[in-house]
Amino acid sequence: MASKKAQKAQKAAMQARYNPYVQRIIEDEDLRDNIVQAYESARKAYGRLANGKSPTKQIFDDKKLQKELRKTAFNVKDASVALHEAPKKKKKGGGLSLKRVVLVGAVGAGVALAVSEGLRKKVLDSLFGAEEEFEYTSNTGSASTPQTTASPN
Repeated sequence: MASKKAQKAQKAAMQARYNPYVQRIIEDEDLRDNIVQAYESARKAYGRLANGKSPTKQIFDDKKLQKELRKTAFNVKDASVALHEAPKKKKKGGGLSLKRVVLVGAVGAGVALAVSEGLRKKVLDSLFGAEEEFEYTSNTGSASTPQTTASPN
């Protein structure tokens, strides 16, 4: 009978040890501080409330009790938020990820294209083909064209 209880206790301890909430409490000092402060404020508030006077009157009239209750509520809220936040993941490696390499490459290529006119021309020529250079000559309104005038007969 005692060994069954011991086995159950050991199993419960192992489950608690690997529970993410318990791990978070163990690792996060701010969370532990919030829990301790919430407990102490609640204890002080209970001490003020349990002095024999009417609890309803104390809640509405006792400013110190209201302050302790407010402090307790804020500390419990902070602890709850800290406990439910996702734990920060540890980085497995210090190297660059593929996304970062691609991003740095794209930004670098954009800067190089913006700065270098020769590189811009090469890229445009390879994408759209080389530009054909030509000279434009107009044959309208040329001075070398003889003008004839009609004579009246």
